[in-house]
Amino acid sequence: MKQTFINKARLWVLEPFGAGRFAQRPDFVLLTTIGGLFLFGLLMLSSASTVIAFQEYGDSYFFLKRQLINGFIPGIILFLVALKLPYQIWKKLAFWMLIISLGLLVLVIIPGIGVAHGGAQRWLSIAGIDFQPSEIVKITFLIYLATWLEKKGKHGLQDIEYGTIPFLTVLGTIALLILLQPDLGTLLVIMAMSFALYYLAGAPWKHIGVISAMTIGIIIVLMVASPYRAQRLQTFFGGGDALGGGYHISQAKIAIGSGGLFGLGLGHSKQKFKYLPEVQGDSIFAIIAEEMGFVIGTLVIAGFIVLLLRGLRVARGSPDDFGRFLASGITVWFVFQALVNMAAMMNLVPLTGITLPFISYGGSSLAISFFAIGILLNISKQSKLPAV
Repeated sequence: MKQTFINKARLWVLEPFGAGRFAQRPDFVLLTTIGGLFLFGLLMLSSASTVIAFQEYGDSYFFLKRQLINGFIPGIILFLVALKLPYQIWKKLAFWMLIISLGLLVLVIIPGIGVAHGGAQRWLSIAGIDFQPSEIVKITFLIYLATWLEKKGKHGLQDIEYGTIPFLTVLGTIALLILLQPDLGTLLVIMAMSFALYYLAGAPWKHIGVISAMTIGIIIVLMVASPYRAQRLQTFFGGGDALGGGYHISQAKIAIGSGGLFGLGLGHSKQKFKYLPEVQGDSIFAIIAEEMGFVIGTLVIAGFIVLLLRGLRVARGSPDDFGRFLASGITVWFVFQALVNMAAMMNLVPLTGITLPFISYGGSSLAISFFAIGILLNISKQSKLPAV
């Protein structure tokens, strides 16, 4: 009896990494790439956050420990569950997952329930652990949208009342709840995923064009209407004071520039001594460039390019439209978020407060990211394409 239980437990743990009842093993290149980005992220987080962690919490490795406890441990559990269960199961749960996550978004904006940090009310706290419902919404809305698009089909999306209006209604509801926090960066990621899937599903170009124009207009209004967003926009176009509104990007450029080809060496950053804001979060890529240099920084970018290529390959080999949409959305999510984060640090786009996936500090972000990658790898196990 005991031996039978042990054998079943062993199979449950090990089967996700084998062929099992699926056509092949999960995409090994993708798995290795994500593992490499995560481990490198832990290394850089331990270096970048030591000063601020010691000054604020008396523990140089405070952020590293929190990342492991609040992010990695729940994340690896979610990863194994997503890797074990056939991805089609999430289609059955899509509606209720979205409803629950929307309910959490509503709780965030209720005074006395939502938790505020740094002027933004984006967190809930359970048993002393803070988490961001907006991170959960990324994956629940993506699953719901992939389910909805598969059900509608290309023909259904041609009709404005049957396709476009319901799409905009759900997306608009999520956008409103996220903007009330406010969290424009997360909203941009969700919108990028949504538009990519809407296009892949076969929506008419004229509908996509109108929606895109409306979205760009709304984003511009939001940026201009908000003083701090307007200041970031002004800084991007070269009008910011290096000691005022342009301070953050000025310090980021100093960090990147001083790193040179091979960097100052691990742990030798000067900007992390409270010159550069958010070194453990949004600005960690600038510290990577400062300590590790252009060569390692380029390898980080290459890692996300590999993620893009392998993710799209998984989508192309998916056995159904739901898997194709889901794999495409997850790939767009991580690559778009990484691109915007790194581009912002180099002043190629305005600062948006978007973190670098698998590398920046953030427990709920890391946990949900691992869950999404587990789903992507599960789709790869059922791929119609041969393993490469």
